[in-house]
Amino acid sequence: MKKALLIIDMQKVSFTLKSPRFDTKGVVDRINTLATIFRNQNFPVIFIQYDGTGTGICEKETLEWQLLNELIVLETDHLIDKTANDVFYNSPLSKKLQSLAVDELVITGCATDFCVAATVQSALAKDFQVTVIADAHTTADRPHASAEQIIAHYNWVWNNMLPTQRTAKSISFDTFAALFSNVKIE
Repeated sequence: MKKALLIIDMQKVSFTLKSPRFDTKGVVDRINTLATIFRNQNFPVIFIQYDGTGTGICEKETLEWQLLNELIVLETDHLIDKTANDVFYNSPLSKKLQSLAVDELVITGCATDFCVAATVQSALAKDFQVTVIADAHTTADRPHASAEQIIAHYNWVWNNMLPTQRTAKSISFDTFAALFSNVKIE
């Protein structure tokens, strides 16, 4: 299976203008390391950005639309804009994945309970194998639960979903990285 790393909505709007996100530094560090692993394996790294053009929020090319400064983005990475929680909805992602011959998605990003969850379910419905890195997605506290509880809940859900033709699973960064222990990480 050819893997691709999806990095969803790690944009300034979610980390500077909204409620604090759980373990931001740790999540960013793990995403950067995962991206290095993927690049070293010649697997695609795809950054997804919410484009709110016309809504007055997160307008394309504004400061809030930009990716976090701490993320390492290379010219060889792919950038995809989206307009809904589900990354696949009215975006060029499906065509991009098809052109890259990708059939397994490794998913990271923000927000666990919105864009990450919607994308996981959509990817399964589109017959992708899905791996969510359990400690490389984040969200904010909500009125009914802490961010940490929400993240734990969704990691449990993804490990217990009924399969389609493919499955979803949630595994830790350490477990996933161990699969590539021979890869030099700079």
